[in-house]
Amino acid sequence: MPFPTRSHLYIHLATAEKSGARIGRFRILCAIFGGLAGAYSAMTLIVCLIPSEVGQAMIIAFLFTPLLWACAALWISLAATRLQALLRSVVPTTLFTLAVLFRA
Repeated sequence: MPFPTRSHLYIHLATAEKSGARIGRFRILCAIFGGLAGAYSAMTLIVCLIPSEVGQAMIIAFLFTPLLWACAALWISLAATRLQALLRSVVPTTLFTLAVLFRA
């Protein structure tokens, strides 16, 4: 069996599942790890932006990371297709990471 081409992969990712009752392993993994990476990169940006002591900013980040992680994971898992779930986990993480890099 040959390797799938890019167009086959795109069609596979962009096609919605037949049953909306199943979330799927791919969407769950994107939600867990994409939400975690997005939450931590957003909290790193918040620590860099808050003009107070690092200790106080870290406490705020530690308090809001689980909430942001849960909200991001829910938002990613509610995507209609696998491609949307992948984009919802990669794009915000990339934007927050770039913001942290160019802020420092």
